[in-house]
Amino acid sequence: MKIRLLVAIAAAILLRGAVPVWAHHSFAAEFDLNKPVKLKGTVVKWELTNPHTWITLDVKGEDGKAVTWRIEGLPPNNLMRLGFTKDSLPPGAEIVVEGYQAKDNSLRASGKNVTFSDGRTLLLGLTNPGSEGK
Repeated sequence: MKIRLLVAIAAAILLRGAVPVWAHHSFAAEFDLNKPVKLKGTVVKWELTNPHTWITLDVKGEDGKAVTWRIEGLPPNNLMRLGFTKDSLPPGAEIVVEGYQAKDNSLRASGKNVTFSDGRTLLLGLTNPGSEGK
């Protein structure tokens, strides 16, 4: 009887630890590899949060009015290893982001890379999106 109780408790603990993994999405579930975007705009905000970083970017639309995009990037620790610092994307910075638009056609994208006004380019997301888990 004690063994069954211990096994049940251990199983519950393991399942509880797996819940965040179930909640995480894959690139293909949310973004469309056939909808590449190249956005030139001004940084509004950069969020260094887990599991993904987010850039809020004001981009001039065809009518000249600013539209706000949200760009998803790798986790903060990954970006720091790739050359970003906490001060890399201050509000007002002009950047170009390449990535892939959300499947629902919202103004969201999964970022692939960022090019700064001085010409430097840093990796922001997956180099081969859609291949994870294969």
